Amino acid sequence: MENNTQAGILRIYISSTDQFRQTPLYEFIVLLAKKEKIAGATVLKGMLGYGASSVIHSYKFWEVSDKVPTVIELIDEENKLLSFYERIRPQLEAMKYGCLATFDKTTVLLYKSGEKRMFDI
Repeated sequence: MENNTQAGILRIYISSTDQFRQTPLYEFIVLLAKKEKIAGATVLKGMLGYGASSVIHSYKFWEVSDKVPTVIELIDEENKLLSFYERIRPQLEAMKYGCLATFDKTTVLLYKSGEKRMFDI
């Protein structure tokens, strides 16, 4: 990805407890994005939120596992992200408790590679 170019941001809103084949859904999506050479991915855990079900999820409420709102952000060229979305769409549509996926256009101001770290996947 080049600096000062148009790109897209794909955001997927899920719960931290959502799974796909006994793997956290956010982990499945990020590892698949890396495999398909998406420029970047970040998973953000929220403190408080609700979705279409209107059920509030928060880190304050005690549960056996932390069930908090989670956002997966992926950034790359628009066509690459939309193609990736079509690849994961069946998994998102099959989710029991629902999710939300959005796409926005953005401008990449700086995309700079850093030094490799020993824990890279």
